[in-house]
Amino acid sequence: MSQAEAAEPAYDGRPAAAPPDVRPLWALGLFRSELLVTFRRWRTLALLAVLAAVPVVVGIAVKAETSDGGSIGGGGGEGPAFISQITNNGLFLVFTSLAATLPFFLPMTVGVVAGDAVAGEASAGTLRYLLVAPAGRTRLLLAKLTTVLVFCLAATLTVALSALVTGALLFPTGEVTLLSGTTVSFGEGLLRALAIAAVVALSLLGLAALGLFISTLTNSGIAAMAATVGLLITVQIVNAIPQLDEFHPFLFPNYWLSFADLLRDPIYWGDLLKNLGLQALYAAVFGSAAWARFNNRDVTA
Repeated sequence: MSQAEAAEPAYDGRPAAAPPDVRPLWALGLFRSELLVTFRRWRTLALLAVLAAVPVVVGIAVKAETSDGGSIGGGGGEGPAFISQITNNGLFLVFTSLAATLPFFLPMTVGVVAGDAVAGEASAGTLRYLLVAPAGRTRLLLAKLTTVLVFCLAATLTVALSALVTGALLFPTGEVTLLSGTTVSFGEGLLRALAIAAVVALSLLGLAALGLFISTLTNSGIAAMAATVGLLITVQIVNAIPQLDEFHPFLFPNYWLSFADLLRDPIYWGDLLKNLGLQALYAAVFGSAAWARFNNRDVTA
């Protein structure tokens, strides 16, 4: 046996231990780092502050209107029609605020964060340094996508919690009369409000994946954010044109207001499931496209 062969350790049939930098705890550290970077930015905090202010403005406006003897109109069972119920139960301010922010304010904030996820790093020159560490492009992209999804939930909960506190301070609370006429306890109404917030957050999943894909296409964070928000506005306009209703079921915002069906007894699951399925499809398609683009991207340019 040669001296080199003697120096080699004997192979015992077990796989080699993974280096510390690819262990799950290290990946969790990368995700934690992305969260801290995202939520410490002044831009992110400003976006959340604007979202938190919307329910306060709506609540004060409704309170002032009713104090002057006016009536808050609105029939039907979708979106802004919830505003007619706020004076009877402050919990309806949660539903009204989510319906008011979902068409534009909420998705705009998600578009800004998602669009900046990769392109912002490239623009600042930090992307190449992130990839010097043995994170791997797939792991880094997953950390960024997960961070954007956490922001979707944080933004939605910001609106819901601000509306809940404002509604409780300005209006009476108690039993909740659902859109179908059934009366449930305040506790059950609160659970339905939490479920609605979760559905709204999941409704932004497709836009988050789309924004992340756009972010991998450019080295300019501003361009990626503008493109994502611009695409959002364009799709919203197309979704509002009756002559194009054949395309509406394939547009990611088409079923956003289906969360109102959670306020019926029994719950109407049809549009809710279509919405979640459509968001999952967008996430799969554009998430895969973002992965393919990012793995072939020249980050040294």
